[in-house]
Amino acid sequence: MRMRALGMVALTAVTALTLAACGSSDSSDDTASSGSSSSATKGKVGVILPDTQSSARWESFDKPLLTKAFKEAGVDADIQNALGDKSKFVSIADGMIQEGVSVLAIVNLDSATGAQVESKAKQAGVKTIDYDRLTLGGQADYYVSFDNVKVGELQGQGLVDGLTAAKKTNPTVIELNGSPTDNNATLFKQGYDSVLDPKYKSGWKKTGDQSVPDWDNAKAVTIFEQLLTAAGGKVDGVLAANDGLGNSAITVLKKNGLKVPVTGQDATVGGLQNILSGDQYMTVYKPIADEANGLVKLAVALLKGEKAETTGTVKDTQGNREVPSLLLAPKAITKDTVKDVVADGFVTKADLCKDKYAALCTAAGIS
Repeated sequence: MRMRALGMVALTAVTALTLAACGSSDSSDDTASSGSSSSATKGKVGVILPDTQSSARWESFDKPLLTKAFKEAGVDADIQNALGDKSKFVSIADGMIQEGVSVLAIVNLDSATGAQVESKAKQAGVKTIDYDRLTLGGQADYYVSFDNVKVGELQGQGLVDGLTAAKKTNPTVIELNGSPTDNNATLFKQGYDSVLDPKYKSGWKKTGDQSVPDWDNAKAVTIFEQLLTAAGGKVDGVLAANDGLGNSAITVLKKNGLKVPVTGQDATVGGLQNILSGDQYMTVYKPIADEANGLVKLAVALLKGEKAETTGTVKDTQGNREVPSLLLAPKAITKDTVKDVVADGFVTKADLCKDKYAALCTAAGIS
């Protein structure tokens, strides 16, 4: 990844709107067309989210935040979810192009499918934006995401901190990576391996390192069981690429009577609860409201025929081109800072602090 002169900008430069999570809906068409802004922006935007299984974020956070953001901007938008089905993904895109969207934003299921859709869009004169995941070999006019190498670096350092706190010397580590077809997973691994590889050279031992197809949490349980068995049933720390994979590892660890530092990503309710209970050491919080606002900002610029402000470029290694990009800053979250995610409105105390977690929330200073 190569960033040019502009560098990373502050989140406030991106957050032109103030968002709070709201209820999910199938489309923002009705609310956007009624509009609360003084003037509507001409043209329609289509957004395709990837699935409901890899992470809770897509339907619980991205969809309602995008719906609200487009409404506030006076933009007519159609937001749909491909439900992990590549054929459905292409079908949704075809329908949006046929119905006359001016801008199409996608979270690809894999780069090949994403590139196919973006090629069709370009032929139809539709501008495209890669949301969260870069489409290798694609045609996107812009890319908006978080600094995904930095996400991985935070995960790697989080595992180091957790193992240091556990006073482990020369620990054994299993790496449970994201989907091999997701370029973000590649960047996450680049980040955490940059932190962990020097440790492996100095005495730490990596006893397992495997990717999980499609970020499938059920497959992750089986994969981690196999990795743990191959490691003789012993491990000191787990680098899991997101909270869902982390929870899969925790399920297996509990089954085997083990409790070790585990990483995650996305600051999901489940991941934060695992942190409060001590089953997970850290997660990475990515303020999705800022990413949603960033997408709307780029889409509005394209609708108006203007050049959007970006933070630099990201290299599409397959397409051999630099994609104008808007990258945001992630934040590491441990038990001491879970309260920050609640204070930011990303998750609610009511959702997080249910039942047995109520006392743990109080102990963590969540009010």
